[in-house]
Amino acid sequence: MKTLKFTKMHGLGNDHIIIDLFKENLPNPHEIAPRMCHRHLGGGADGLILIGPSEKYDFRMQVINSDGSEAEMCGNGIRCLARYVIESGLTDKTEFVTETLKGPHKQEAHLVKGKFADVTTSMGTPSLRRSQIPMTGEDSERVIGEELVVDGISYRINLVNVGNPHCVIFVDDVDAVDLKSIGPKFEHNPLFPNRINTEFVQLLDRNNLRMRVWERGSGETLACGTGATASVVAAILNGLVFDTVSVHLAYGDLFIEWKNHDELHMTGGAETVFTGEYKF
Repeated sequence: MKTLKFTKMHGLGNDHIIIDLFKENLPNPHEIAPRMCHRHLGGGADGLILIGPSEKYDFRMQVINSDGSEAEMCGNGIRCLARYVIESGLTDKTEFVTETLKGPHKQEAHLVKGKFADVTTSMGTPSLRRSQIPMTGEDSERVIGEELVVDGISYRINLVNVGNPHCVIFVDDVDAVDLKSIGPKFEHNPLFPNRINTEFVQLLDRNNLRMRVWERGSGETLACGTGATASVVAAILNGLVFDTVSVHLAYGDLFIEWKNHDELHMTGGAETVFTGEYKF
């Protein structure tokens, strides 16, 4: 039997099991993730975040969803990484670059009296072409306000890829959405060959949104950093908000900036819950 040390962390309730590959060896993360993340039989998490060395940058992050599939990027997970590497002594810098499947992300941690407060992460520029999401059908420059019928109901969808593919839908009341019922029908819709994350978003005013999310490979989560980023992009492209927006989630807010349609930035916190050992 092997023992694997881990740290449980969360970003606004989107929880992750952090594996430090500088110290631990985990050759089969896709196989172990469903067991380790199980809410009753394991540590309980939306996914695994593996932190390791990068050949070109300061760190490398690998994201394994709770079903064993791999995601290109995780906005909440990368903030957890920032706090972990600082508090574990893996870096003495407050600015560093993290490699993901999507590419490199610059991060700037903000400290108050030497303690971690929050972190601003560069989220890159969004991909908007239909083929870049990807969504099947004739390619187009953008998919904004396109009709999609799911389970007999017509939705106006807005598609944004910020490392992960997102389908953003604006509604009058996010609490009225039966997310557990409708979420899987978007995720596994054959129009999305790589599956899709789906956000239902409520406009509060031109600087504030509320969001609920169904994540591919994890189900409903309490927060999604890339989803919040994609939601702000969609809201800006629809002329609903300004270029700096607070996205309100169940356990806190994310602050998203998209100035001049250039690079996106996300600012938010991350919390450590506990450390432990997993035997397998």
